[in-house]
Amino acid sequence: MMTQAIVFLVDTVLGLYALALLLRFLLQLARAPARNPVSQFIGALTDPVVRPARRIIPGWGGFDLSTLLLAWLCRLLLRLTVALLDLLSAGFGSLPLLTLALMAGLDVLRLGLYVAMGAVVLQAVLSWIAPFSPIAPVVDSLTRPMLRPIQKRLPMVGNVDLSPLVLLIVLQLILMVPLQWLTSLMLGSFGG
Repeated sequence: MMTQAIVFLVDTVLGLYALALLLRFLLQLARAPARNPVSQFIGALTDPVVRPARRIIPGWGGFDLSTLLLAWLCRLLLRLTVALLDLLSAGFGSLPLLTLALMAGLDVLRLGLYVAMGAVVLQAVLSWIAPFSPIAPVVDSLTRPMLRPIQKRLPMVGNVDLSPLVLLIVLQLILMVPLQWLTSLMLGSFGG
């Protein structure tokens, strides 16, 4: 019971912080407006760890590698904590460190796909109820690079843009097939 509470707290804190770091990475990648309440909040929340990390890990080709690496480290620390608690409480055999590191990488990728799905849904809702919301430019900058190629190939149907629906289906398929396959492959190969 106590182990579950600790796992819940660690998962909540590290999971939310990894999400904040990943959002910072994605917002910078999408060149989202920096003078926005969402961007400013994420920046203020993650600056204490990102700024020192940037001194050690430089960016590369426009990618903020330090922020991405920190998101991965949060997920790795979460997986290590859960593996250690499992080992201490029930005596389960733990997964090798390499497997935990690869699983943490898949966690970050999975989280990125969920962020993309959430941004698409949020953009659709905002377009209906609050198109001039201060968060709309941020969400638009996140979704535009993914939606634009679909919009070029898929004509509007009755003045309705179906590209968000197509993108959601594609993202869900990526979550279901390759990511699930990689997860089961790693657990099967390395996990015993």
